[in-house]
Amino acid sequence: MDKNLVIVESPAKAGTIQKFLGDGFVVKSSFGHIRDLHESELSIDVENGFAPNYAVPADKKKVVAELKKLAKNAETVWLASDEDREGEAISWHLYETLGLKEENTKRIVFHEITKNAILHAIENPRQIDMNLVDAQQARRVLDRLVGFELSPVLWRKIQPKLSAGRVQSVALRLVVDREREILAFNRSRFYRIEAQFCPAGEQHVVKASLTERFESEEAARAFLEKCIGAEFFVSSVEKKEGKRVPSAPFTTSSLQQEAARKLHFSVSQTMSIAQRLYENGFITYMRTDSTNLSSLALSAAAKFIKENYGEEYANRRQFKTHSKGAQEAHEAIRPTYLENRKIDASPQEQKLYDLIWKRTIASQMADAKVLRTDIKLAADGIEEKFTVQAQEILFDGFLRLDIEGKEDISEDEQILPHIEEGEKMELLEAAAICKFSAPTPRYSEATLVKKLEELGIGRPSTYAPTITTLTKGRGYIVKGDKEGTKEEVNELFLKNGKISSKKRIEIVGAEKSKLLPRDIGMIVTDYLVKNFDSILDYDFTANVEKDFDKIAEGELAWRQLIQEFYAPFHKKVEDSLSDRVYSKVSREIGVDPEDGQMIVAKFGQYGPYVQKGEGDTKQYASLSSGQLIESLTLSDALKLFRLPRTVGVHEGIEVVATKGKFGPYLKYGDKNISLPRKADPLKISLEECVELITASSEKKGKEILHDFTDSGIQVINGNYGPYIKYDGKNYKIPRGSDVASMTEEDFKQIVASTQPTKSRNGRKK
Repeated sequence: MDKNLVIVESPAKAGTIQKFLGDGFVVKSSFGHIRDLHESELSIDVENGFAPNYAVPADKKKVVAELKKLAKNAETVWLASDEDREGEAISWHLYETLGLKEENTKRIVFHEITKNAILHAIENPRQIDMNLVDAQQARRVLDRLVGFELSPVLWRKIQPKLSAGRVQSVALRLVVDREREILAFNRSRFYRIEAQFCPAGEQHVVKASLTERFESEEAARAFLEKCIGAEFFVSSVEKKEGKRVPSAPFTTSSLQQEAARKLHFSVSQTMSIAQRLYENGFITYMRTDSTNLSSLALSAAAKFIKENYGEEYANRRQFKTHSKGAQEAHEAIRPTYLENRKIDASPQEQKLYDLIWKRTIASQMADAKVLRTDIKLAADGIEEKFTVQAQEILFDGFLRLDIEGKEDISEDEQILPHIEEGEKMELLEAAAICKFSAPTPRYSEATLVKKLEELGIGRPSTYAPTITTLTKGRGYIVKGDKEGTKEEVNELFLKNGKISSKKRIEIVGAEKSKLLPRDIGMIVTDYLVKNFDSILDYDFTANVEKDFDKIAEGELAWRQLIQEFYAPFHKKVEDSLSDRVYSKVSREIGVDPEDGQMIVAKFGQYGPYVQKGEGDTKQYASLSSGQLIESLTLSDALKLFRLPRTVGVHEGIEVVATKGKFGPYLKYGDKNISLPRKADPLKISLEECVELITASSEKKGKEILHDFTDSGIQVINGNYGPYIKYDGKNYKIPRGSDVASMTEEDFKQIVASTQPTKSRNGRKK
């Protein structure tokens, strides 16, 4: 009989901890939550204090039975789930479901999986913190009430299978509001003057720019004409020493943002990789609002910096956590062993680890000292002045890490010759560059996370699943590129006393990897803002988070919070369901010049579409991906009616280019062949179509990438990429995963922590 049963959340973590504890301990995984609210019913007794009705789902019954058996035979049960609210709730559910007893049950927490941390936790057990459990229950119950009562309203008023959520709907509103700002923005041209000078009698080129900008080509030309023959001189030289301070160690959201910026990881990808790093003992707990470092980590960082860079590079500092009510864990994300620059892991894991390692070490290094130089160049008779800016690093400090990795060091920071006030400067050339004013950019995953954090909406653990629900779950948002429009511009160049011009094409408004709202997302947002304004209010959502913090601190009863919210909310739901007003979206686009028929954009059961004409002659066409009813032009609408298009005939069979629910494709007999991402069904040639048809016919069957006989797991390269086959079910592999370098344990973890995919025909196997 094993005297000690330790229950953790994941099998990967169980394996790591088992090595540290050895004989006398058996470490088992609960595979996350072992019980939850029923999936298909409210499961909250509204009449009796909002008591939740929890149940063990079918896929967890086997796990629960095994844990019950082990717990019955153990002298002591150690509940070692994560140390945040969700983890505390998991421990409580285990306690209740397994029928554990207070006298032989101990709760332990740690935020790094090292031998010292685990043994320290064993030596310092505590009771389950019911305040944290209540905070988690309050969130779960409130979110279930909002989702369960609001979603049917959307089904009736807009379309079946829609959903709403307390955090989800507010995040969607941010994206929709930003899109409308962009649609309403009036873009305008302007000219920026850039020039090159050199000190009289020298060859050193100095780049300068004019702070003023000109609204027209004529004004820009007039300025350049004034520069012909003008004698420029240095009107002022200002040198100022400054410093650059390192950033704080990573919190969950700052890690998500930096991994997106530097590594181009999605938010969910970052969290998945960070989870593996944590469970394998490489980093501390990855869900945290805190920027604090432990005294042990501070000492280890100081030792490493002094030994590798020198005494003058070390600067021990503790950063203040700005997130009010920060409650997830007690330390920032950092490497468990700072002396380990490299780890035995996949390339993606190494990249994220390196990012965390650098941020942690840099946070404990000295400030960088810089000399900033601002020079003004003037000429008699010219009111405007050119500006020259440069920055010199006097002491690199924490920038030493970036210089070593050649990161974040600006390539356009110019080195200046010695220049004094009053010195003459020769104008070598100048250019009037045409640019366009731009609205605030659309949100990326990272910038949306930053905005949610700024507003106090959600918590670190909610950001990734919220974005996944909006993009993949409900299709309210699509992550993709926004094509710009081509604008012809005329630019002016001054050289050797003469002005010339040159035309070029400027791409305006193009953006990559942004969150783009679809029509259904905009329609749902409009309906909710109009009818449930309090739910969509940014302050309301942020204040609810503060109330959860109060519950966690024992200052507020969770049932009181739910009661105050539910009564007015439920009345609004009932009022909405009783009225017969439906959300109809219809917009007249314009008249087809060829036949004089009106074209109208509408939203129907199967999504947005355009209709031309009325009665028996009316025609329909679906909107393309990325097109919105709100911004659709007549030109765009007319193009939609040009599909399906017969491209030609191949081997006696018509080749038809058309477009469906999943994008453009070719119809060739009984075959449907997807078109490549950039292929245009209106322009694709017959030769290109034949190549695609041939390639489709020669396509190999499904290839087995990994076959683990002991566990029965197979990794198969299917039509839509690699996936896991286990026990007759298929499991998705997170997008961006490096499948070639993943281990059997990695695939086991995916199977354990995710649900199998549903069959395409909608029936259960």
